[in-house]
Amino acid sequence: MPTLSLAFDVAQGFPYLFNINHFFMTHGHLDHAAGIPYLISQKSMSAHKQPTFYMPHSMIEPMKQIMSGWAQIEKYEYPYQFVGVKETDTFEINRNYFVRPFKTVHRVDSFGYTLFHTKTKLKPAMALLSQNELREVRESGQEITQQLETPLVSFTGDTQIEFLDAAPWIKKSKILFLESTYLDQDKSIQSARDWGHTHLDEIIPRLDELECEKIVLIHSSARYSLEHALDLLIKKIPPQHQNKVILFPGR
Repeated sequence: MPTLSLAFDVAQGFPYLFNINHFFMTHGHLDHAAGIPYLISQKSMSAHKQPTFYMPHSMIEPMKQIMSGWAQIEKYEYPYQFVGVKETDTFEINRNYFVRPFKTVHRVDSFGYTLFHTKTKLKPAMALLSQNELREVRESGQEITQQLETPLVSFTGDTQIEFLDAAPWIKKSKILFLESTYLDQDKSIQSARDWGHTHLDEIIPRLDELECEKIVLIHSSARYSLEHALDLLIKKIPPQHQNKVILFPGR
C-alpha cells in the first residue's frame, strides 16, 4: 500500500518495497520474511527513512542475530527498528489510519493484521442541534462526537481457519486476504492443518459469515497452475459468492 507506506510481509524483498516505511510481518518463514535484511540495506544505501518492522516477539532476537551476522560480513551496521506485536496493540500510520494485529494459528508464532480507517463524526443525538447548542453541550463537558473505525483490509499470512474467530472485525473487513493453500481433494483438509494452513473446503462453508466486499485467496500451492486454480474456484465456489472470491494474481 504505497500511499500509506505500509506492506504486509516482504517475501524476498522486492524493489517496489524500497519506499515503504512500515512492514507488518505475519511470521518468520522465509517465503514471507527473507527480504528483511535486503530491504534494510537497500533503504539505508538509498538514504531512505529508517524502516520499522512489526513482528511476533519471538522473531526479534533471531532477526537481530541475522542482522548482526550481516554487519560482520559487510563491516557496516544498518539502522532499523523491530517492534514486537500483541493482540491489544494499535499502530498509528497517520491521523486517519491505523493497524491492529490479530492472532493466527500456524506452526510458528504468527499474527494477521487489519488496516482501519478512523474518522470523527458528530453523534446522532447531536445532529439537529445548532452551533450554539453544540458549543453549550461541549462546554458542559459532554462529548459531541464519536470515533468511527472501519476495517478496510485484513491480511492473514499463513494460518488455520480458526483465525476467523480471533477478532470480530475480521469478517467485516472490506477486503480480506485469506490464505488457501490447498484447493482440491488431492490434498486433504487434514494435510493443510498438519502444516498450519487452510483448505478451500474449510472456507466455503463459512462464506456466508463473511461480510467482506472481496475475499482474495492467497498462498495457493504451486501444484496448481493459474488456469487450474481458477477452474477449481469456478467449480467449487457457490454462485452467490463467485463475484466476491478471487485468486491473488501474483501467486
